[in-house]
Amino acid sequence: MIRKTRIDENTARAAFEQALATYEQDFGKFFLARLFGLELSYGIDECRIDFELKDFMFNPQGGLHGGVIAFVLDISMGHLLHRTSGAGTTIEMKVQYLKAARAGRLSCTARFIRQGRSISFLRSELVDEQGELIAYATSTWKSLRTTAAPG
Repeated sequence: MIRKTRIDENTARAAFEQALATYEQDFGKFFLARLFGLELSYGIDECRIDFELKDFMFNPQGGLHGGVIAFVLDISMGHLLHRTSGAGTTIEMKVQYLKAARAGRLSCTARFIRQGRSISFLRSELVDEQGELIAYATSTWKSLRTTAAPG
């Protein structure tokens, strides 16, 4: 049986207001990244995102919504590509959901499977505080480098 509860509306409002007050149309600072409290960091050839679960991120069954999971996985891969190669766009992405996340802090780490000049392949993993795999994604990205006009 699914237990219906209301979200903590004060927490949701505070997150929304904080996102409105601090967002910029820039990598890591855009509205949704601020709303979900994403903390980005970079290592050698990887992008890591850490965030605390809030109940407004949950589905009706009380676990982290699959769309939020896909969103974080996608952002981690996009930020890694942007940092190493410049702007890019997701051509395709496949997400495997392995376990429900219901509380705590999660970490998502993206790495290259193969980095090309125009097409790259990436993988990202989302884990809980115990290091257990929640979900992972593989994706194909196209670099959006602009080329100089012949002169």
